Amino acid sequence: MDTEEKAAERWDAIVVGSGIGGLVCAGYLVASGMRVLVLEQHDVAGGNSHVFRRRRAYQFDVGVHYLGDCGPDGLLPRVLSGLGLGDRVRFHPMDPDGFDRIVLPSVTVDVPTGWDRYADRLRAALPAEADGITRYIEVCAAVAQACRQSAFAAGPAAKVPAVMVRWSRRTLAQLFDHCGLSARARTILAAQSGNYGSAPAGTLVVAHTMMLDDYLRGAYYPEGGGQVIAASFVELLESHGGTLLTRTRVDRILIEGGKAAGVRLTDGTVHRAPVVVSNADYRRTVLELCDGRENLPGPVVARAETATMRLPLAVCYVALDRELPLPSANIWYWPNEDVDAAYAEVEAGRLDELPFAFLSFASLKDPVPGSACPPGHMNFQIMTACPPGYAHWGLTDGPARGARYRREPGYLGAKDRLTEQMLDLAEAAIGPFREHLVHVETSTPLTQERYTLSTGGSAYGLHTWGRVGQRPDIDSGVDGLYLTGQSILHGGGIVGVATGGALCASTILGRPVLADGAAGVLGNPELLPEREPGWDPLRTSRGLRRRAARGLAPLDRVVAG
Repeated sequence: MDTEEKAAERWDAIVVGSGIGGLVCAGYLVASGMRVLVLEQHDVAGGNSHVFRRRRAYQFDVGVHYLGDCGPDGLLPRVLSGLGLGDRVRFHPMDPDGFDRIVLPSVTVDVPTGWDRYADRLRAALPAEADGITRYIEVCAAVAQACRQSAFAAGPAAKVPAVMVRWSRRTLAQLFDHCGLSARARTILAAQSGNYGSAPAGTLVVAHTMMLDDYLRGAYYPEGGGQVIAASFVELLESHGGTLLTRTRVDRILIEGGKAAGVRLTDGTVHRAPVVVSNADYRRTVLELCDGRENLPGPVVARAETATMRLPLAVCYVALDRELPLPSANIWYWPNEDVDAAYAEVEAGRLDELPFAFLSFASLKDPVPGSACPPGHMNFQIMTACPPGYAHWGLTDGPARGARYRREPGYLGAKDRLTEQMLDLAEAAIGPFREHLVHVETSTPLTQERYTLSTGGSAYGLHTWGRVGQRPDIDSGVDGLYLTGQSILHGGGIVGVATGGALCASTILGRPVLADGAAGVLGNPELLPEREPGWDPLRTSRGLRRRAARGLAPLDRVVAG
């Protein structure tokens, strides 16, 4: 044992990565009396719930464009309430008559809440395909009900419904074929696939249905942006004796004698704990952090090496000096009415025509005046899918391995072309706005990789891993090492990883924390700090040890220059 290790602290559990899955798991562990350390290589906690600011006037959400199932009985409110955080995050409902607007050149569909109303809208838009749509809805609604019952199960698993047996390992494309649906119908039904980043042919019915069911139970936006959610979990962690360390990168998860033993940081410091939870990228966890070839079973390493990722995304962040007369609904604009062909082009590495543009209007969703931009201005994001790998960007490797790219001419050229394409597609969807631009900034998959260390910059984790439909389980197979996040069972979006984080805690603690939390608060709300006027969730998410550090600009609502 060296001197650095002697100086390091010992913990009951260490969580690597502070995405929502890791924060939820840490929250339930610390609320159950464990001493927990959360380590985050970025400047603030939150993963893709992170926000950033520009010109001291505009605040942009990285990944929280809207959340599903956040009503009183919803999954995310249940996770929060079980920890005594129910009144710390307020969810503002989007229009139940149309929270998403799907726009194709020949048809527009406003997506409402509720499976029955959704089915009626689809049949009205595509009357010639009413029978196929009805069959599609029947399968999806039944799968959604079975998935929800499984997530909340407090005792032995119930008998698997026949619909799950039939469809659990089948793809969305196979369901479309079963229902005899046209290319246009498939595009409308898969229009929201940007919420998980894969084509119908590579998306399980279960994954698509879980995403859709969340939103059909009600679409919401968290007041103040996604960082409020992360900051609330940080408040819980620190008030209950846990610690968050940001700007702290883990070099190795220590496995000794076949058991998790702690972590070693990049500066050589060692923290010891009998329980380690990795909320980091799955492939990086197995192949690098765990040094899998030395410490993990051969089949696990082989699956990690051959695994593929969901398509990465690019986001263009836009600020205007005027408000546009638009509803608060998100817009999914598909210029090509063939979803399969559009994804095939991207998967082949071609981006001559963008597959879709997703437009999300934060300044229209958040009821807190000035939270996203100054009054009278507008803040929105344009998102699309990008080719996998680095070739499209003129590179051979990514920033997680130290590659420098931000000033490379090839990268800058590809980024500029993509920005113009996204602006063009957005104007095709909502009309001209370029003359009112005051800020434009594009985040590419390499940006995502730099901040989250995700393989290939994918925000949605694994696409394939072993057999069709197979995903890594919470229990890694190594005593004391557990997994959570986008790539693990139940992962997928903010709500999915929050649920997965709670189930990870359940596995560690040996009791169903979601069911226990529904019966009563597990933490102690009296320990939570009061939020003073001007409370800043971004500053809170830095952790106590870096809360006063320089470099964090507040919003003063004054537009510079």
